[in-house]
Amino acid sequence: MPMTRHSHRKRKPIAVLSLLLTVVAMVLGPAPSSSAESDWWTPAARPAPDSQINVTGEPFKGTDAQGQVRGFVDAHNHLMSNEAFGGRLICGKTFSELGIADALKDCPEHYPDGSLAIFDFITKGGDGKHDPNGWPTFKDWPAHDSLTHQQNYYAWVERAWRGGQRVLVNDLVTNGVICSVYFFKDRSCDEMTSIRLQAQKTYDMQAFIDKMYGGPGKGWFRIVTDSAQAREVVKQGKLAVVLGVETSEPFGCKQILDVAQCGKDDIDRGLDELHKLGVRSMFLCHKFDNALCGVRFDSGALGTAINVGQFLSTGTFWKTEKCTGPQHDNPIGLASAPNAEKELPAGVHVPAYDADAQCNTRGLTDLGEYAVRGMMKRKMMLEIDHMSVKAAGRAFDIFEAESYPGVISSHSWMDLNWTERVYRLGGFIAQYMHGAEGFSEEAKRTDALRDKYNVGYGYGTDMNGVGGWPGPRGADTPNPVRYPFRSADGSAVIDKQTTGERTWDINTDGAAHYGLVPDWLEDIRIVGGKGVVDDLFRGAESYLDTWKASEDHKAGVNLAAGSSASASSSEWSLFTSYAPGRAVDGNADTRWASDWSDDQWLRIDLGNPTPVKRVTLDWERAHGKAYRIEVSTDGTNWQSVWSTTAGDGGLDTAQFTGTSARYVRVHGLERGTSWGYSLREVGVYSS
Repeated sequence: MPMTRHSHRKRKPIAVLSLLLTVVAMVLGPAPSSSAESDWWTPAARPAPDSQINVTGEPFKGTDAQGQVRGFVDAHNHLMSNEAFGGRLICGKTFSELGIADALKDCPEHYPDGSLAIFDFITKGGDGKHDPNGWPTFKDWPAHDSLTHQQNYYAWVERAWRGGQRVLVNDLVTNGVICSVYFFKDRSCDEMTSIRLQAQKTYDMQAFIDKMYGGPGKGWFRIVTDSAQAREVVKQGKLAVVLGVETSEPFGCKQILDVAQCGKDDIDRGLDELHKLGVRSMFLCHKFDNALCGVRFDSGALGTAINVGQFLSTGTFWKTEKCTGPQHDNPIGLASAPNAEKELPAGVHVPAYDADAQCNTRGLTDLGEYAVRGMMKRKMMLEIDHMSVKAAGRAFDIFEAESYPGVISSHSWMDLNWTERVYRLGGFIAQYMHGAEGFSEEAKRTDALRDKYNVGYGYGTDMNGVGGWPGPRGADTPNPVRYPFRSADGSAVIDKQTTGERTWDINTDGAAHYGLVPDWLEDIRIVGGKGVVDDLFRGAESYLDTWKASEDHKAGVNLAAGSSASASSSEWSLFTSYAPGRAVDGNADTRWASDWSDDQWLRIDLGNPTPVKRVTLDWERAHGKAYRIEVSTDGTNWQSVWSTTAGDGGLDTAQFTGTSARYVRVHGLERGTSWGYSLREVGVYSS
């Protein structure tokens, strides 16, 4: 859920609401079928009346000549966010047993003219007034810039599937703080309660669609819990739906005045519950710093407003420091947000930030590391977007040390300098649903990396996520989408989408709802070329590859554990030992430390020659800036297999061509501090 970029008019009576609802902007037909096309993709009993699909042709099935599935992947959507934030921020439902008139109607307080549509005028600007009637006229919504109304009606999702999408990640999302201050709500603000409800509603939607097709398991909307199941669903030509979580305080892991409000038991219980619900990917932090990790900032006036919300929620403002590498968090800026700042206690002010200090001081906490390792244990995929550079960097370090591929960047909220790091691990990247020009430009910028790693690409629509979607390029554009058009694979003919009395055209309406995803993809083909769409059409295969590799991951055997170790020197202390063996004892609370000079080494005897191809080093603060990994079969003749001159401490992973060796040596050449070299643990692996 990214931040909307829309400006909004100030309203004095709702200052605190304005703040937190602005923050949400970040956290956040025909009769029954009588067609001659009566094959498996045509329901036997579609509700009447209902939306049209306006797609003809049999959905493609099977795999390509290489045995790979085909199709697009939406790696970031919010099917059920109308159930979040107290149930009255996103108006309308994804489906209803009572029919489309019940599903696609506005929130009660929006009648008769939108005067009380507070969230609407905060996110969109203007006075919030609009025609609240959805079905059947849809005069004012859904629209690409109406962020408060349902965009994921099931029939619109069906149209996206018919247009070639084969994987959809449904991120269960909410924010307890937003819910607690919003005037209108009809259910609990507890985040985990909302997550459970949204998961159940997703299963209910599956049953709703199944019923149209004759019973359980027969519909096109299939919730999957492992990659093999997903792959089989796609081979059948249906839509594989993966459950994810994007919330600010998962498992109740809030922090107040830097004190965690959860423990390891809460994390284990929470991960176990989410896994049981079917969740297979998730974010650990989102918008506000929490007990698990620091966040990637928002910028401008909205960033200031969120920073105020951070203070009201946690008791602390964001804190920044100079970045140690090329990656950085978004600049906070000094823009004023008067309505938000009014809500601060007397004498408390939003701090100023140095322009050259763009990194959050808060990274991945000890509890956050425990959660990351808990996700690995359960074969879940970590959503890296929204993590601070410091937090994301540590998560990458952990994954690299374990060769764990399950990292996802699903909607353009990760520092782009880390793109190759994701691909090198075996992870997956999707871009936010930008306009065709911007999307195509960014896709081409990273095209060489996708070729290098032989991977496809995805998009993250973030619909119902209050981020804003592509506007129209205009009826007079020289290269419009021309209706009807063929889907990317050529199997479907797609015409303008009609629901009730309203027909949408991507050229003049933009991406108003989920049913226009195929139209947006055609716009990308026209603007960006077939190559961009071809990469997107390989997205489902690449996403499932990452998921499968995560499921198949096995922790490597640490050959160094308990081995004999020696060193050039060891720091002396009256109170503890810094002997070489402390770096291979399996205890991260002990360490080897050298004398305070540059040329130092730690040698590990594996006992027998064995293939070695990966070494992990968990540095204490006294780390090596320049060092190399050396191997030997006899302890006398050494071969350098890996080196760096830019070590920055933390958890390092050296990977190199497999080499048979009995001895492994970490040879420090230049210290990163005025102290010596200090290693908590060294791992040596054959894989």
